[in-house]
Amino acid sequence: MPSYDFALILSRPLYEDELDPLFDRTHGAVTVSIISEPEHAERPGNASCSWAGPTLAAAIMEVVEHVEVSAPGVHALQVEADPLLTIRDIAERVGRSLDSVRHAITGSRGVAGFPSSEMSSAGHRLWRWSKIAAWYGVDDPQLIEAKPTVQAINGWLALRDVVPDVAPAPEEVTSALSLVIPHVA
Repeated sequence: MPSYDFALILSRPLYEDELDPLFDRTHGAVTVSIISEPEHAERPGNASCSWAGPTLAAAIMEVVEHVEVSAPGVHALQVEADPLLTIRDIAERVGRSLDSVRHAITGSRGVAGFPSSEMSSAGHRLWRWSKIAAWYGVDDPQLIEAKPTVQAINGWLALRDVVPDVAPAPEEVTSALSLVIPHVA
């Protein structure tokens, strides 16, 4: 079964006492933002992981359930399956050395036009995997599966927040997606 990298945007971060139930359900495979004071619950939270599943949709739905059951009142609002990568992550994914990737970024060697970083976090720049894969010519079947899957699941997440009575069950969404979206074998 393939492993999928994705992140969830949550209605709020988790409290410290909600971590043990999530850890027990996911064996520590899901990393979440945490808070200790209720006044910080107004901001969105996040959960990220690399999760095995028969399809990306099945993996996402499974983690959504784990997070929401572990932390009552927390709801997944959105999913992102095009991960942000560090230079080290890029080197690992494309099979290059760190120096090779650094030279590509600066344009000091090789083809010019390395994708711009998406953001900086703790002084480190982060790049979107889809742009890096395209630049290096990496054919990643998971990216093909990710775009329509994320679009459909984000629509489902929005629908269940606005009109929960008409939103289909997660299994129905996963089943419908598996019929129309090619997945990684």
